[in-house]
Amino acid sequence: MSSITVEKPDFMITEELAMFEDMVERFLQLNASPFQAASWRDEGSVPLSLWREAGAAGLLGASLPEAYGGSDGDFRFDVVLMQMLGKHNALNFALPLHSAVIAPYIAQYGTEGQKRRYLPEAASGERILAIAMTEPAAGSDLQGMRTTARRDGDDYIIDGQKTFISNGEVASTVIVAAKTDPAAGAKGISLFIVDTDTPGFQRGAPLHKLGQAGRDTVELFFSDMRVPATAMLGREGGGFAMLMEKLPQERLVIAWQAMAMMEAAIDTTVAYVKERKAFGKSLFDFQNTQFKLAECKTQATIAKVFLYDCTRRLLEGKLDAATASMAKLWVSEAQGKVIDECLQLHGGYGYMAEYPISDMYRDARGYRIYGGANEIMKLLIARSL
Repeated sequence: MSSITVEKPDFMITEELAMFEDMVERFLQLNASPFQAASWRDEGSVPLSLWREAGAAGLLGASLPEAYGGSDGDFRFDVVLMQMLGKHNALNFALPLHSAVIAPYIAQYGTEGQKRRYLPEAASGERILAIAMTEPAAGSDLQGMRTTARRDGDDYIIDGQKTFISNGEVASTVIVAAKTDPAAGAKGISLFIVDTDTPGFQRGAPLHKLGQAGRDTVELFFSDMRVPATAMLGREGGGFAMLMEKLPQERLVIAWQAMAMMEAAIDTTVAYVKERKAFGKSLFDFQNTQFKLAECKTQATIAKVFLYDCTRRLLEGKLDAATASMAKLWVSEAQGKVIDECLQLHGGYGYMAEYPISDMYRDARGYRIYGGANEIMKLLIARSL
């Protein structure tokens, strides 16, 4: 039972969601044990076979339309998946990125042909998705990207470089942001659906990160990479608008994963301090421990209540950029503080790699950076004042 006692809102209580939660729980118990998750970190990625097993179990297409291999669900199923991944310390398995961030681009903006080609295999795990926005000189400022896509007859020729691409090593399809009109600023950015076996596509060596070692991250290179005009997602010059429209959901995905990790950190710490003895009594019996955990629970409770409200807004089509930015900012900042306190309560053992809290401590740091650094979140929030 979780230490965070926030009641689920009515929209999160359905028989279908309960069944899905049980299914995810069984899958992770079988496939995401601490030993298995440690092997992902050692190998630098989750095995391709496990992606296909996740697809076969229905974890990848729950919120995709049934017509394209999904289960006709919505974002609530992604929330359940993220909570379960956090509970099992398995957030290095980038299922939410694949299903709740990237696949929706194709589902909403793709042509009928693109949907039928890519979504069923994305739902089955036969096709793994990545999205390539960030560049060495363009992170939070996407308008500064230098990757170009030049029209040549019925094709586009893409040249450039992307970095920090999660799923980049295992992906078979990547949504690439490129400038089709470098002089037009944001209105000159377009999106392309690119298969990774396309000539001119090249992956760099795996990037070694502070945390999230089990989530593969690479650089991608495009050199005279020719793709058909039919590879464009949406209209030419419409890429930036699509990215801005989808970023609120992406930031909510980041916030829910941060929430799931924070909740797991508190649960594992409560269990540890009740078991660990010092000076003849459990660590939990010390007032300092109780006060620290009370602070952690309060921050996590506030975060979860807010996220449920943001989820309701998203489902109603009312989640604006500023509110999503507040969610990403508040929850990832709380995540960092809470996990730091939880590691401290573990004492020396918290510094040891075999304890889950040390993984969480390293993994949590990235949440304040990707999806738009938290400093950018503050700028977006300030614009709403």
